[in-house]
Formats: sequence, structure tokens, C-alpha cells
Amino acid sequence: MLNDIPVEAGQTSLGCTSFYLDAGFDPLFPFGYGLSYTTFSYTDLQLAEANLKTNGTLTASVQLTNTGSYTATEVVQLYVQDKVGSVTRPVKELKGFQRITLEPGETRTVTFSLPVSELAFWNIDMKKVVEPGDFRLWIGTNSQEGLSADFEVL
Repeated sequence: MLNDIPVEAGQTSLGCTSFYLDAGFDPLFPFGYGLSYTTFSYTDLQLAEANLKTNGTLTASVQLTNTGSYTATEVVQLYVQDKVGSVTRPVKELKGFQRITLEPGETRTVTFSLPVSELAFWNIDMKKVVEPGDFRLWIGTNSQEGLSADFEVL
């Protein structure tokens, strides 16, 4: 495994020494990552409904709490994944974000409304369509962390 190689081990298979491969293939920081003087907690992810029609609107909410000691702003991010599409789809797509400023200990409900039409993509026939199927959404602080829920487009 690449992650089992010691950090200072040189890669000499091609006759030259490089330390590049020892870093692994994951990015140093995920998309949307940011530093803060405080910490935030995400809880209670709710979907208004789990089965949507193609002309409907997905409504998702989460409780955001400032669990630290300082007033700070958090960028709450909404990502969506089409689990099975007729063409290869991105693993996660950023579909929305909100900047929320909270005092220490303050909790706020953050709500996203996403029209199902925003899940459309160009299919193999170059037509923009929303395909029925299973989807997953994440609400969190970056593209790797957060709460997830599944929904279906009928």
C-alpha cells in the first residue's frame, strides 16, 4: 500500500529519486476546507420529503452549533451525488452554501431549498435531463465531512 511506504523512502524504480509518491493520492485539504478560531457541530439532518417528483423542490435542514469559545462564521455546504446515472456523474457536486455567523453556544437551523431541476445533466443524446433514481446529499463543513441522507427522484 502506498500509505505504508515510509515518508523519507526514495522512489528509485525508474533510476531517479523522488519523494513525490510518498505523499499519497489524497489532497492535503478537502474542497471547502477552512480554518476557524472555534469549532462547529452539525446535528439533526432533516429532509422535508425523501421522494420527489422532477418538478419538485428538495428541502434539507441541519442544526448548526458553535461549540467553541469565539464568535465565528461557518460556511455550511450542500453536496449531492447521483448514485446511478446513464452517464458517469461526479462523485459529489456542490449545490449550495451559506455563510452563518454564530455566537459561542448559539444554535441555528440552516435550511437549503434545491429545485430538482438543479440535478439535471447532459445525457448521451446531449439533452438536459433529470433522471429518476437514487441520490445522496451531504451537508457539512467541507466535501469530506458532514451528515448525509438519501432521497429519490420519481
